[in-house]
Amino acid sequence: MRNRWTILAVLFLARTAMGFQFQSIGALSPLLVDSYGLSLADIGFLIGLYLAPGVVVAIPGGAIAGRFGDKRIVGLSMGLMFLGSVLIAWAPTWGLLVTGRLLAGVGGVALNVVMTKMVIDWFVGREISTAMSIFINSWPLGIALALFALPIISANGGLQLAWITLLASITVALIAFVLIYQPADTGTEAVTEVKITSFPVYLLLLAGTAWALSNAALAMVFSFGPALLTERGLGLTTASALISAFMLCLAIAIPIGGVLADRSGKRDAVITFGLSSFVVLAPVIMYAPIAIVPAAVLIFGFLSGLCFGPIVGMPATILPPQSRAFAMGVYFTIYYVAMMGAPVLAGALADYSQTLRATWWFGIMLVVVSIISVALFHRAERSAPAKA
Repeated sequence: MRNRWTILAVLFLARTAMGFQFQSIGALSPLLVDSYGLSLADIGFLIGLYLAPGVVVAIPGGAIAGRFGDKRIVGLSMGLMFLGSVLIAWAPTWGLLVTGRLLAGVGGVALNVVMTKMVIDWFVGREISTAMSIFINSWPLGIALALFALPIISANGGLQLAWITLLASITVALIAFVLIYQPADTGTEAVTEVKITSFPVYLLLLAGTAWALSNAALAMVFSFGPALLTERGLGLTTASALISAFMLCLAIAIPIGGVLADRSGKRDAVITFGLSSFVVLAPVIMYAPIAIVPAAVLIFGFLSGLCFGPIVGMPATILPPQSRAFAMGVYFTIYYVAMMGAPVLAGALADYSQTLRATWWFGIMLVVVSIISVALFHRAERSAPAKA
């Protein structure tokens, strides 16, 4: 059997390709506007379209994987990601651009759900928070690579070369996955029937709520943070650089939080500390003297980042192997609903209040609900029967 860290590296590579594909539209947006005559609203629609299938695909994606096998479904999902990019790369019409982005999003959503379940299969009971912390860092890494590499490639070789680079990244990830990945010794690959009621629904809903709302709160920071800091008097370049530094500190902290949770055995304490840091430090950045804001942003990013690895590992403690595929579909459906709805509500609040601080206060409220969800999960988990 393959070493589980090698397996994690393969899954990390595949999910990095997903993040790379997601951010490709945003990274290449000026060229897309020039080449296809798109508006900024069109660009925004294409960006959001990638995650939109999650609301309807996450549950059946997990269930289908439980029926036909994780590896087959992930391979098919990466095939859809490749096909979607092909349509976008050589799309002469708006309709094909939309179709390609939608196909790629369906593949990316299914990949995200099933691969998370794969990590649980391989690491449940041993370094699960560490493994999940490493795994979820693949998404921001893919986004960062797209923002860095694709504009440079397109500037030197044109839009087509950028699309070919994206196709190459998906191809490499797919080949590595097919050649190296093996299922964990849990028996889940042999499941032929998905039992919808065979997992603790209440506990899963609490874990899903904690994960979804903490991520939605984080989206408030990187979506509205530059504009908020600009509203406070910083230049746009400085404000954007500070939020980029926030994301970097967060990415560094995520695996550290996972290791702390595994080594200390105090997962919920690490989660609560990270979430509480968000609640305490976000108002500091909104109202403190501007001279201390840069340092506060860096501390904010690092301390709040400690919670994300342990949070995403919460389902591993409650799900028996036979129910993980379907249950993780439910888990990610909660996530996708929150990630689609929260920015819309936050924007409406900002319009109503005439200040961008409203978006961060909304994020703080989401984190408070996450803290409550973690506390309820901890209480219910202690009284729940051990998973099969």
